[in-house]
Amino acid sequence: MLQLPESPRITTLAPLEDAYELCRQITAEYSKTFYLGTLLMPEEKRRAIWAIYVWCRRTDELVDGPKAEQTTDSTLDQWEQHLESLFAGHPIEAVDVALVDTLERFPIGIQPFRDMIAGQRMDLYRSRYETFDELKLYCYRVAGTVGLMTTPVMGVDHSCLSAPWIQAVHSPEPEAVALGIANQLTNILRDVGEDARRGRIYLPLEDLERFQYSEKDLLNGVVDERWCRLMQFQITRARRFFTEAEQGISLLSPDARFPVWAALMLYRGILDIIEKNQYDVFHKRAYVPGWQKLFYLPLAKVRSEVL
Repeated sequence: MLQLPESPRITTLAPLEDAYELCRQITAEYSKTFYLGTLLMPEEKRRAIWAIYVWCRRTDELVDGPKAEQTTDSTLDQWEQHLESLFAGHPIEAVDVALVDTLERFPIGIQPFRDMIAGQRMDLYRSRYETFDELKLYCYRVAGTVGLMTTPVMGVDHSCLSAPWIQAVHSPEPEAVALGIANQLTNILRDVGEDARRGRIYLPLEDLERFQYSEKDLLNGVVDERWCRLMQFQITRARRFFTEAEQGISLLSPDARFPVWAALMLYRGILDIIEKNQYDVFHKRAYVPGWQKLFYLPLAKVRSEVL
C-alpha cells in the first residue's frame, strides 16, 4: 500500500518553477512533435500541458517502459492512489508539484486520469483485439482521455457557444476525444513492427481476416498487396477521426486553436509518410521530417484564423 506523507508541503519536494522545467524537459525529449505544438501556446497553458503529458507518460511507462515486466494490478492500484493524492493537493514526487499546481489553476476532472489507468490494465492482460469496437475503447482510455484532460486547459470560446444563431453547438470534448483516438490509431499503424516484436497486435483481428492477412504474416513482417490494402483501410479510418476532431477546434479559445491545428496536422502527417514508405512499417520508421513540420505551421495558422 502506498504510504502518503502527512500534510506534505510543495516546497519540500521541488520549487514550482523547477518542477515545471523538469516537465518541459521530459516533454521535449520524449515527444518532439507534441512539444513543438505546445510552444505555440500561452505560457500558462503550455506549462499545464507539460505537467499533464508527464503524468500520462509515466502512466504509459508502467506497462511499456523498461520496468514494465514488474508491473502488476497492485502497481496500478498504487498509481491510482498516487493520483488521488494529487487531486487532494498532495504531491509525492518532484514532477507532481507542477501537476498539483495545474489542477488548482484549471477545472480538470479526475475521471479521464482514472480511465487512462484502466487502459494500462488492458495492456497488462491483452495482446490482441478481436474487433474495432474493442480497440476503440482501448484507444479512448489511453489517448482519448488526453483530450478530456487538456480541454479545460485549452479553454472554450464561450462567445461561440452563446451566439444566438448557433443553437446546436456543444462543447469540444467529443472532438477532443476523437483527436486522441486518431493519434493513437496513428501510433498503432506507425508501431506495428515494434509491437509485433513484443508479441502484440493492435490491429483488429476481424480486419486481418477481412483482408486474408494472418497473424503469422504480421509477425513475420510480410508486405504484399493484402497488407497494403489492409493498411489503406486502417489509414482511412484514422483520417476519419482526424476529420471529426477538426470540427471541434473552432470551439476552443482563440489562443489554443493554432497549436491544436498544428499538432493535428503534424500527427496526421505521419499517415502520409506511411503511405510514402509504401506501408512498410516493419523496416521503416514513419516520422515527419523537421523541414516538413515547418511547412505545416503557416497552413495551421491560417486554418486557426478562418475555420
